[in-house]
Amino acid sequence: MAGLPRTEFAQALKAITTERGLDPDVILETIRQAYVAAYKRDAREGGIEVDELEYDAEIDKVTGEAKILAWDPEKPEEKKDVTPPGFGRIAAQTAKQVIHQKIREAEKGVVMDEFESRVGSLISGIVLRFDGPNVRVDLGRTEGIMPAIERIPTERLNPGQRLTFFLKEIEDTPRGKQVVLSRADRAFVERIFAREVPEVASGSVEIKGIAREPGIRTKIAVYSSQSGVDPVGSCVGQKGVRVQAVTNELGGERIDIVPFSEDEREFIKATMSPVEVIDMKFNEAEKSVVLTVPEEQLSLAIGKDGQNARLASKLTGWKIEVQGNGEGPATTSEEEAPQKDASDESSEN
Repeated sequence: MAGLPRTEFAQALKAITTERGLDPDVILETIRQAYVAAYKRDAREGGIEVDELEYDAEIDKVTGEAKILAWDPEKPEEKKDVTPPGFGRIAAQTAKQVIHQKIREAEKGVVMDEFESRVGSLISGIVLRFDGPNVRVDLGRTEGIMPAIERIPTERLNPGQRLTFFLKEIEDTPRGKQVVLSRADRAFVERIFAREVPEVASGSVEIKGIAREPGIRTKIAVYSSQSGVDPVGSCVGQKGVRVQAVTNELGGERIDIVPFSEDEREFIKATMSPVEVIDMKFNEAEKSVVLTVPEEQLSLAIGKDGQNARLASKLTGWKIEVQGNGEGPATTSEEEAPQKDASDESSEN
């Protein structure tokens, strides 16, 4: 390269190939194409017609110096050296730009590989800014995005706020790969429990199911096959410290922890606790069940806007109908239910 030590190009090429793991031939081909593009750009600015000929660049791998060759497509054997005076300086600048670009691409690729290996786990980040309803998050080595559908609807966020997120996926977009984050996904609750409850992290307590309405309430079914392990007690923690830590992370979202059972009658009863279930009438064909509860516990069994019965239905897979033991119409888990918002659908996916 003009004005540069003869070894600088070779050293730069060697560094990028050994330190970044890139193929030197790929780098040289990119530089060759950039040289030709630079020549054509300058030639057009000088009023030279370049569209009728074919062009290539010959590069000295030691110095990076280049010659531009041109030929008639019908006479490919008749190549002419059309390198303009002073092209060495242009070539040097172009090569540097290409090498820096390749380094940035390589670094971004390494970063994305790292984040791809962390899909499905928790990650800490700082709220940067808002793109409409979407949230941009600083993850340190890159930015992530939390789409509106992945936000907790009741949560107010502020720039500079540090939060924990669920790394949901790496999405391919026209502008490259993008880290997608969530706080509304059911899996976010599961990962928080694994973080706060050693028995969940070790596998001695299993999470059998989660029904969630983000920001409001979650029902989680837990189970242990190990004797002496209380799955509900493990998740609640001494004086409720573990479940309180989960609730705090979720911004005050209420958590109901219920014991899972293969006995569907027992499991359905557990999801309605502390409500006493007096009677159960099953319709196997429709997979629905009518629960009779004490009249004074009817509103508790149904929950605000039908939420308690609705979450119990999601968790058990049964359509639950609740009625009091006095007179009055039955109320199903679907009645009084507000229309699901995008975040609710996200939590079911």
